[in-house]
Amino acid sequence: MPLTLGRGTNISHWLSQSDRRGAARRAWFTQPDVQRIADWGFDHLRLPLDEVQMWDETGRQHTEAFDLLDQALDWCQQAGLKAVVDLHILRSHFFNQASEPPLFTDPAEAEKLADFWRQLSARLKCRSTNDVAYELMNEPVAHDPEDWNRVAMIAYAVIRELELQRTIVLGSNHWSWVFSFDQLFVPEDRNTILTFHFYFPMLVTHHRAWWCPEGKMYEGPIQYPGQPIPTAQVCNVVMPPGNRLVTLKLEEVNKPYNRSGMAADMAQPLAVARRTGLPLYCGEFGVINLAPQAVRRAWYRDVIAVFDEFGIAWANWDYKEEEFGLINSTGQSTGIAEVMLNHKTARLAIGAGTT
Repeated sequence: MPLTLGRGTNISHWLSQSDRRGAARRAWFTQPDVQRIADWGFDHLRLPLDEVQMWDETGRQHTEAFDLLDQALDWCQQAGLKAVVDLHILRSHFFNQASEPPLFTDPAEAEKLADFWRQLSARLKCRSTNDVAYELMNEPVAHDPEDWNRVAMIAYAVIRELELQRTIVLGSNHWSWVFSFDQLFVPEDRNTILTFHFYFPMLVTHHRAWWCPEGKMYEGPIQYPGQPIPTAQVCNVVMPPGNRLVTLKLEEVNKPYNRSGMAADMAQPLAVARRTGLPLYCGEFGVINLAPQAVRRAWYRDVIAVFDEFGIAWANWDYKEEEFGLINSTGQSTGIAEVMLNHKTARLAIGAGTT
């Protein structure tokens, strides 16, 4: 059976999506951070890894990055935390690229993904299968979902050949979207966890986010629960040319939303989990800090309630990155962890290791 996950957080912008190296990278995430996460009441970390952090362009391992990964897993073991090691961004695959990623068109790139897992397994197979899981790849964006199924199973087979009992975390195509979950091929393998990501409604979760069409189209007041953009403010929405919301229709993405809507949107993952008997894990979710704090708190309370209702494990995005983090750049709590864990008081800064 797969290892058991409950409540976790993502350690982003450390071994993924960051230009920090050397002392700056070592200082970004430290043992006091891990202990704080454990003391808060979380039971696991999701650790995103990028190819450019872990391997150079020739495929040679960056020793320091692998040492940092090992160190983080040691800290987790000491603090009683489990970990999901997530291969996040590849040179051949980025979840925000518009063109077809080479991962799905070049067989050599699919084999390279599998080889990355050979190397990670060689380094990590000594870790208890009760403590560490492997997530094949973050948010695949194949134009044809069958391409993701094909590539995923190549890497899956390599891991399973090397480690029979290791838990493998497998997500759906199209940003691990809930609405593509019925297209995911799920092998008959009990040591598997199914994962999805959840950021609905995007008008709330990515309000004013510069990298997101929903964030750039409107800067006025928003609300949750209810209709994200109030009716009186719809006239202030700007639809840029080529915005994918033109095809989705504003009235659809701006429909009233609440806890029941969340549960309804998770129907596909829940159905696949029931059919296969495998556990379900939401590996990313969150609301940007540009949304009003009252809106953020209400959304987090509701999504956690839905996870609890259906027995879905979770890891929020994220621990320390400024837009979504549980702590800010000075190490102080943003109040979100307390909402998710139903704590009454926040813990303050934990020292220089968090700055």
